[in-house]
Amino acid sequence: MNFSNKNVLITGGSRGIGLASVLAFAKQGANIAFTYHTNKEAALKARTLIEAQGVHSLARALETSDELGLASFMDQISDEWGTLDVVVANAGIWRAAPVDSMTLADFRDMMEVNMTGTFVLAKHAARIMKLQSKGCIVVVSSTAGQRGESGHSHYAASKGAQISFVKSIAVELAPHGIRVNCVAPGWVETDMTRSAMSTPEDLLTIKRSIPLGRPASPEEIAEAITFLASPHASAITGEILNVNGGSVLCG
Repeated sequence: MNFSNKNVLITGGSRGIGLASVLAFAKQGANIAFTYHTNKEAALKARTLIEAQGVHSLARALETSDELGLASFMDQISDEWGTLDVVVANAGIWRAAPVDSMTLADFRDMMEVNMTGTFVLAKHAARIMKLQSKGCIVVVSSTAGQRGESGHSHYAASKGAQISFVKSIAVELAPHGIRVNCVAPGWVETDMTRSAMSTPEDLLTIKRSIPLGRPASPEEIAEAITFLASPHASAITGEILNVNGGSVLCG
């Protein structure tokens, strides 16, 4: 795959799947812009790794649902680099909360970060990409959005909402040359899931639930994201690509 002279925006690009995706696109020649939450040191390190590939980078600290801030950043990318070719809605949170003790604030925070952030990114990507008559949007959802997840119902709801959103706007934006797809990871070895894999017993239980016998790496999810954004997937839109080692088999 070759993304030379392409411009890519990834939310939550300083760690985990986001960082792996940032580096995958950069290694294939794309200029990279990314958002991060609060860890400026990690963002600076990411920019150094990106620019070591001979491409340009931009970064901005933003809440995922900060519409004005995100729209401003996207306009900056388009103005400085000429186009916005790919956006990846990756930033998200995962927290446990039994339904009978979950607070309204817990539920709203989960939906705000995971779903509202995706909506804001897609809204302003569509605004810019329609003017170009081309573009690609990739959303990082989860297998939890397909089968649910006990003890994490608000997370599963937010991820299921992302999947329905992707299917809807894929049809809406197709006449404008914009493709919209979704990657649905299962267990992935990241900072976000480290606590769930912290003991040998927990890790063994997780491995036993996966036919391939192991969680995915962030880099494996990044490969799926770059594939969907590439010309190799030029006839694919509205698709939910499962990357979960066979743990969830959904059509």
